Amino acid sequence: MKYLYIVFLCFSSIGFSQIPSSYYDSANGLSGFTLKTELKNIITNSHIDQGYNTLFTGYVSTHSDNIIEAGYENDDTILLYYTENPNGIDSYTYNHGSPNQCGSYVDEGSCYNHESLVPQGAFSSAFPMKSDIHHITPSDGFVNDKRGDLPFGIVGNANWTSLNGTKRGISATPGYTGVVFEPIDEFKGDIARAILYFVTRYEDTVDGYTSFPMFNGTENQALSNWSLTMLLDWHYNIDPVDQREIDRNIAAYNYQGNANPFVDHPEYANMIWIDTQAPTNPINLAASNPTDNSIDLTWLPSTDNIAVIGYDVYIDSIYAFTTANTTTTINGLTPATNYCFTIKAKDAANNQSNFSDQVCDTTTDAGIGNTNCLIENFENIGVSSATYKTISWNGSDGGNWIATDARNDQTLNTKAITIRNGALTLPTTFGGIGSLTITTKLILSGTSGTFNLKVNGNIVGTIPYSDLEQTFTIPNINIENNAAIVIDGNSTATNSVKIDDLNYTCYSALGIDDFSVNHINTYPNPVNNQLIISLKNKRTTTIEIFDILGKRVFNTIIDKTTSLNLHDLKTGVYMIKMTQNNATITKKLLKQ
Repeated sequence: MKYLYIVFLCFSSIGFSQIPSSYYDSANGLSGFTLKTELKNIITNSHIDQGYNTLFTGYVSTHSDNIIEAGYENDDTILLYYTENPNGIDSYTYNHGSPNQCGSYVDEGSCYNHESLVPQGAFSSAFPMKSDIHHITPSDGFVNDKRGDLPFGIVGNANWTSLNGTKRGISATPGYTGVVFEPIDEFKGDIARAILYFVTRYEDTVDGYTSFPMFNGTENQALSNWSLTMLLDWHYNIDPVDQREIDRNIAAYNYQGNANPFVDHPEYANMIWIDTQAPTNPINLAASNPTDNSIDLTWLPSTDNIAVIGYDVYIDSIYAFTTANTTTTINGLTPATNYCFTIKAKDAANNQSNFSDQVCDTTTDAGIGNTNCLIENFENIGVSSATYKTISWNGSDGGNWIATDARNDQTLNTKAITIRNGALTLPTTFGGIGSLTITTKLILSGTSGTFNLKVNGNIVGTIPYSDLEQTFTIPNINIENNAAIVIDGNSTATNSVKIDDLNYTCYSALGIDDFSVNHINTYPNPVNNQLIISLKNKRTTTIEIFDILGKRVFNTIIDKTTSLNLHDLKTGVYMIKMTQNNATITKKLLKQ
């Protein structure tokens, strides 16, 4: 194996003798994407494009095996990432010069050509990307063809392996499930730093290179989360910078006038992509509009050096949920109960602000309103796409939603799902359904129409839509226990309809003794360990708790105010069913 070095500015004069000591001065003191942009300015301003045809000449200084180190031949043959054997004799070698340049190939060892570590198709073979020697490297032609335009990753099941162990196959990389190409460990850091260089040098255009799965369509982060995590691991842990790569970087600087900053300063990667700065604290938190079961919260947005991605909401000092908005409605509360709220802001690196100031409010006790069994605002439907396809996501309550013949590039109140000739399948809940409320609007062209609302396979109502935004409630559905809900049957299959702010109440069957929400309180909700059931009418009551799939996980009978120990329940969403004689109330319960 090659000898590894820890690389900082304190490298010997050999490492920096041909790169000016002041080269990165203007980046001093910067961090985050501000640092990335300044590095882009530095390496762009000094970059002199030498053209595509001169790359073979450039490889003589940048990619030669002249390494005095065990495992390398030190014979000035071409150093190829995908085929070099750093632990023994190479299976084949190429000399620099036209006789070995591709041409045609039928197997490994036929000829060598140019390999674009970021595929040319991603940037439409444009210059200077196509001729940038920092990421355009020599490669065996046959192996280059095997890689094609695949992203780099960790291979789980290989369907092809080169003579030096480079693999292609189904990904075992966390966060990506497609086919990937995996170099040997010896060169993973070289490739990682080349890609970090690319997204920095071409920051102004990389947001358009979305055909390459390693990119996320932005100029700042540029890399998808899974690839960023992997590349930083390769950069720092698997294959840190060594003297061979330092020498290569100097040669590249002499060839085209700019250097790879992540070779000269490995620490820059963490300074750019590993955010350690917390957002500012949320301010002006206010509680308002209390009902029997809900309270509204609003606050002013926090700021961050990169971006705030969400706000954690705490109820009585217990974490309840996260929202991307600066307004939210707390549902599922108990009537005539005082609740106190605080908020924390967080960014993509999970840096959290301190708590906001606390505000408190008390729910009403008017004896009206049922607890919502499900609320969905479609904030988690993923990256915007105008293509009609099947889309799945975890909803606001954590259940799995599926939309077919759908797109997610439209907004209504905030994000929305748009259905054409498909279906919206909601997560099944145990609490039954009382009434359903939904907001719709027709987009593009077409006339007014309807969707069917199905519960457990039966049509229980129709949902209207038109070119005007409308919020519609289907009351008195009143189906107990499991509620498998599907919205489908568009009356005009070519109409595209936005759907937002969908919610439905739990089933509540009141008996002649008027057992209702003003006779029973459950608190706190969310609950940690002890759930208090307060019975005002002191009648025998069966208490059952069901998980989101309908499995009963707790059962008891009480006849007075009682504290239930729920320590053994896992964190998640449950339904609590309370029955007196033939009367039943079902509420949603959040377990922390």
